Amino acid sequence: MPEAPRTAVDKALDLVEAVARASRPPRLTDLAEEVGLHRATAYRVLLDLVRRGWVLRAGDRYLPGTAILRLSSQAARNSLGALARPVLLDLSDRTGMMVNLQVPEADRSRVIDVVRPDRLAMISRLIGEALPVHRFAGPLALVAALAPADRAPYLRAAEEAGHLLTGPEGLLADIERTERTGFAVEYGRNEQPVASLSRAVVPRPGAPVCALTLVGLGPEFDDERLPGLRTLLRGAADELARVLSSPGEPAESSPPTPTDESPDGAR
Repeated sequence: MPEAPRTAVDKALDLVEAVARASRPPRLTDLAEEVGLHRATAYRVLLDLVRRGWVLRAGDRYLPGTAILRLSSQAARNSLGALARPVLLDLSDRTGMMVNLQVPEADRSRVIDVVRPDRLAMISRLIGEALPVHRFAGPLALVAALAPADRAPYLRAAEEAGHLLTGPEGLLADIERTERTGFAVEYGRNEQPVASLSRAVVPRPGAPVCALTLVGLGPEFDDERLPGLRTLLRGAADELARVLSSPGEPAESSPPTPTDESPDGAR
């Protein structure tokens, strides 16, 4: 299928991103070459970006403009990571475990924030890393929360990595179990003796925004402790969903009460 032509918005965003990620202030020729535009076209778009404050021209070089700086400052305050941080801290404090925040990407999930207690310093934080669905609880929780038609890229990536899709130990069984219970559980698939428990934050059915994942040592996720961890994780995910739907409102302070649940999860 031929690639769709780039719109004016595409060209402007390509140039803004190229300026922002450059290791040193680029020249017009550098930018035009990087984003694949004719030099004259890049110059015309840059004129508008300079006028609107998205790009600053300094001689023959270009810098991020004041609009980017203002937006970055505002975005830092209202970002998913900033809104979720108090929930992560509280959940880690209540459980004594590492907690991470993951968001879905094209065929994986990416870890964007982590709270790790000192006692678990031996466990990798994986911050910034993209995680495949067949090895981690976070992407499994996210994929299980997607509409079935939207799962194909994640399944394809797992299959290309040599992971079984069908059968009792296959990924489809893991997804079905996670969808049914609302929790993904993983024991040592990526790192021994590490285990994890994850739940997606789903403000709208079929459209998960992120996942909260508890990470600790395998014995801490036994049948006796798992129900209480599930209850605390469910409460945190519900609280984060509330925060995202009503940003600016104070977080609830009352802790969820653990209840007995039959352990069931993707192994």
